[in-house]
Amino acid sequence: MKKLSQRQMFDEFLTIGIDNFIGVPDSTMKHFISQGLKKNKILIATREEEAIGIGVGISLSNKIPLIFMQNAGFANSISTITSLVQLYEIPVIFLIGWRGYLKNDAPEHKKIGNIQPKLLQTIGLESKVVTDLNWKKSVKWAIEKTKKSSCALIIRREFND
Repeated sequence: MKKLSQRQMFDEFLTIGIDNFIGVPDSTMKHFISQGLKKNKILIATREEEAIGIGVGISLSNKIPLIFMQNAGFANSISTITSLVQLYEIPVIFLIGWRGYLKNDAPEHKKIGNIQPKLLQTIGLESKVVTDLNWKKSVKWAIEKTKKSSCALIIRREFND
């Protein structure tokens, strides 16, 4: 996603009432995170499971958190997601950077990148790929989903560092 779209998506979440953004930074969503940092709305975690734990606590106070991470961190967090978030039907929005989407991404991202869609499907976490054209609809979809469950928005890594 382009810089402007990521910044607008952050602002849209804020306008709708999502004001708790927790996660482990990923350069795929650097403009989203930068927008949040400028507004003092981002809490940086050291691990994805830590971000999920903080997000679950926020959710228990009847607020919807957005938890951001790279897909490798998402894969590391599968147990926490299935045994805590999904088991207890805790509504959170995951924002996941899809490394390994491009064929020429760094080699360490290829395997997880290839199985990313199947991983989400296997654990039953509904998701949408967010683009410059559909980000506003995707934000509304995610908000609607959190009335009953958690969901994930995926940002494809479409550039190399």
